[in-house]
Amino acid sequence: MLSQDLNTLLTLGRRLDWEPDDLRPRLLQLGWVEGPDGRSHPTLRDYFGWALLKIRDKQGERLSLAPNRAQHEFSRRCGRRNIVLKARQLGVTTWVAARFFLHTITRPGTVSVQVAHDLAAAEELFRIVRRFLENLPERLRKDALKTSRANVRQIVFPQLDSEYRVETAADPNAGRGLTIRNLHCSEVARWPRDPAETLASLLAAVPPDGEVVLESTPRGAGGCFYDQWQHAEEKGYVRHFFPWWWEASYRREAAVVPPLTEEEQELCNQHGLEPAQIAFRREIQAEFRGRAPQEYAEDAERCFLSSGECVFELPVIEQRLASCGEPLETRDNGRLLIWFPPVRANRGQKSWIIGVDPAGGGARGDYACAQVIERSSGMQCAELLGHFTPRELAQWVARLGREYCEALIAVERNNHGHAVLAYLIDRHHYPNLYEENRQVGWLTSRVTRPEMIEHLAVMLADAPALFFSRRLLQECRTFVRHADSSTRAIDGTHDDCVLAMAIAQIVRKADAGGHSRRGTAFQQSVPATEV
Repeated sequence: MLSQDLNTLLTLGRRLDWEPDDLRPRLLQLGWVEGPDGRSHPTLRDYFGWALLKIRDKQGERLSLAPNRAQHEFSRRCGRRNIVLKARQLGVTTWVAARFFLHTITRPGTVSVQVAHDLAAAEELFRIVRRFLENLPERLRKDALKTSRANVRQIVFPQLDSEYRVETAADPNAGRGLTIRNLHCSEVARWPRDPAETLASLLAAVPPDGEVVLESTPRGAGGCFYDQWQHAEEKGYVRHFFPWWWEASYRREAAVVPPLTEEEQELCNQHGLEPAQIAFRREIQAEFRGRAPQEYAEDAERCFLSSGECVFELPVIEQRLASCGEPLETRDNGRLLIWFPPVRANRGQKSWIIGVDPAGGGARGDYACAQVIERSSGMQCAELLGHFTPRELAQWVARLGREYCEALIAVERNNHGHAVLAYLIDRHHYPNLYEENRQVGWLTSRVTRPEMIEHLAVMLADAPALFFSRRLLQECRTFVRHADSSTRAIDGTHDDCVLAMAIAQIVRKADAGGHSRRGTAFQQSVPATEV
């Protein structure tokens, strides 16, 4: 027989979204803080969150959970599928944790999972949830909500057959084998490994009537979270954007604010910012510099474009993406895209170069890429991208090189490139391989890498019409300078198309004809092995 407390909790679980007429004045009398519009309609979830759940504020004080502006707005517009783009430390993670915790303790058979981007964040998140539990009335904790724990960062409520878990995105088994009623993915833009694959696995565990919240600060115009935000509407997600000035503490009252810049005046006119908020804005811009727009977002579009110090000119990339069109021919389920095939009339008049980034090889390795460019202009003609072993990549590249009239092939010889070159020489007898200092292949080193990347950046800025691949341009968006001055893709994104194109263009610049390998053994016209 169910206890009275458990019956009460189950009844509450069916009425969490109820808005009693007398609830608002009662809450106001108890010290409830309304939303900024003064027209909030609190639900029983709001009331019991305020009455039962405790948090620690930024000063370390323990307080009842009362929503701030961003939390009010999230509750007002929340749907079954939600994606939140936000400035840092607006309390969204805490609010979602509270929402899901109430679901878990009032609805039987509920599994709630929050996924943090790293272990430290997961442990902090679990401390928030533990604080909710530990500050519940003792009577509930000893009876209806008596707990057990099977694993670290897991709370099980046996009488409800419910559980609450906090996982990390670095764990490939996160959420595996569960039916997840409530899923919160935190800081998705900073997830390690393959964020898209991890997210797809988690989402597959959520039934249609479950609730999903994807949330993050921005991190570059690309990657898993960026793609989810861009395609939110077609996937049925409610978009929520919360700028930094929605946090009441982001002010510097004592600061003397000099005359406003044109940009600052526009922010004041559009969003009603006050001098103390402008003073705070100047402080974070001085401290964070180029990272300020991603840590303290102001605009749902520009915060992505401003994230990180992109090697390539983002406005040029965006403009080119809007106009580059579709390939003339697509082969092998989109792995090979062709814009300009070697027209018979041009044979003998034109020549081509193929830059090859072999990557990690295999179905589970990194992508491998080959870029075909026209030698005199540098124009992109074709692009091969996929998971290939060294043997498979050599087959594809040899076939592509022969199709483009014995094109000069420049394979990056680092790591797996040696195996690709061996197959091209010994099995395919390819006659035109790039050679430098009597070594076949292109060597990417600390000296050559900056030169080839900067050369491609200049070409893209000066002549964007030479490039046609959306895959290449999208990789350019997320190819950034890091704190150690290195240039590479941000975590969770790829740079294979960028590197293959950079190799092709730097070989062209170096007058590659003087470095090609042309021994008599390679002049044989051996048919390419079929892929």
